[in-house]
Amino acid sequence: MEEIQLELDAAKEQMQKSVDHTAAELLKIRAGKAMPNLLDGIMVDYYGAPTPIQQVASINTPDARTLSIKPWEKNLIGEIEKSIINSDLGLAPQNNGELVMLTIPPLTEERRKSLVKQVKNECENGKISIRTARKDTNDSLKKLQKDGAPEDDIKRAEDAVQKLTDQFSTKIDNLFTKKEAEIMTV
Repeated sequence: MEEIQLELDAAKEQMQKSVDHTAAELLKIRAGKAMPNLLDGIMVDYYGAPTPIQQVASINTPDARTLSIKPWEKNLIGEIEKSIINSDLGLAPQNNGELVMLTIPPLTEERRKSLVKQVKNECENGKISIRTARKDTNDSLKKLQKDGAPEDDIKRAEDAVQKLTDQFSTKIDNLFTKKEAEIMTV
């Protein structure tokens, strides 16, 4: 019985990781609003070492369409600009000698639909990961049954795994609904 509970706990943990990963991936998809996490993953050459931009500058949003990046050291302005230009953000930085400004253009209807498609794909990947965790757990439970675990306990555990699968799939559906509304709001 203890082995069954361990399998259920492992399945729940794996499914939660899938939801967390999906949520993190959705944060990277910009919705036409200026958000500091838009710059996550951008590295700046800081004395020869690639360093996340958040570790060399403060990032603020003076308004809904603008990001301001103020480096801790003024000599980094050029490096920050270069890193943003070389990234896949498609944004043109402007600097005034003190800070780097990024203006986020409004999204076109076509771009919004394309982003919703991207969000849908990310969410589907999350659901696939959850279903894979269910399959792996059910396979482990069948193995435990072959090794002598009671059939009733295995059946209850399989039902519990299905409930977890439904619960975590609903969480991903909620992430999709929320992100879709965020993207489609003009």
